[in-house]
Order: sequence, then structure tokens, then C-alpha cells
Amino acid sequence: MTKIRNLLVEDVMRRDVVTLPEDVNIRKVAMEMSEKGVGSVVITHNNNPVGIITERDLVTRVIAKGLDPEKTLAKEIMSSPLFVISPKAEIMEAAKKMSSLNIRRLIVIKDGKMIGIITSRDILNVAPELIEILIEATKNRLLVSSEEEMVGYCDNCEEWSDSLKEVNGQFLCEDCRLEFSH
Repeated sequence: MTKIRNLLVEDVMRRDVVTLPEDVNIRKVAMEMSEKGVGSVVITHNNNPVGIITERDLVTRVIAKGLDPEKTLAKEIMSSPLFVISPKAEIMEAAKKMSSLNIRRLIVIKDGKMIGIITSRDILNVAPELIEILIEATKNRLLVSSEEEMVGYCDNCEEWSDSLKEVNGQFLCEDCRLEFSH
């Protein structure tokens, strides 16, 4: 199994991306989502990804507005431009990007070509392992918050601190460092 520290987008992304051309109607998009059991379809122009339609888009941009799914085209309601990420990016980078952009899907691009999609659900599927590694890393003081300070549990008071410093071989929080200096 891949170590979580080195877990990359390509390790959890899905390669079977459902695509449709931009000139199909929304009924066809909805039918593809239903038949393939997916929550989004990437929309293409000349076989290049140019947008995405999600289940939410169908609800907010078609149904709620009373548009005719037979007459409305994918290019009229798709979200564009697409947000992309490299397959070699770390999984946490993908999570941060999704969070900061308030989106749930990133298109994975390699050498200018779409090779997959990663969703927030894909990341959540590995979240228990991420949390386990994070806990282990803090116990072993592997998370560095600056050049000299570390995060973890103080060797003296055993309280969590994001500003541990080494004093005489012990990692101490700010309060315990003050106690030992007097």
C-alpha cells in the first residue's frame, strides 16, 4: 500500500470520466449520469474538456429555472472553466484546492490531456488513513510548524502545543519553557 505521506492524486483519482460533447441536450446529460451512476459529466469541445455539469447544476440551472431539458444544451449550463490538478500533486493539495475554490471535483490533467477526475468523496475515502497518519506524525513530532518550533504534545505537561521547542532534550510548550527558565 502507498504510504499516505506520498499519496498522490493519481493514487485515488478515477480514470473512467464520463464525457459528452457540448452540443448535447440536458436530457442526454441526465440520462448518462443515471446510467453510469455518476454525479457529473465532463463536457467537451473537439474532444477537449471545456466544462462540467453536476447533479446540482441540473437542479439549480435547469429544473429550478423551468428550462426544457430537451431544448437546453450542455454548453448553456456547464460550469466553465474547469479547475485542474496534476496527477503528481499530493492528495492534501487537492483537498486544499477544492476547499479554497468551494468545489467538489478537479479534472486531472497530464501533458495537456484529461486523464481522470478526483472528487471530494475520493479524498474522504482515504480520510481515515490520513487522520491516522496525522495522529502518528504528531506523536512522533514529525510536523514542523517553523524552523525551530514543532507541533505535538509537551513532554512535561502532556498538553497539545503548536509551539514546542527543544530544551535540554525535551520538547516543551511555551508555559513549560517559562517554568523551566525560572
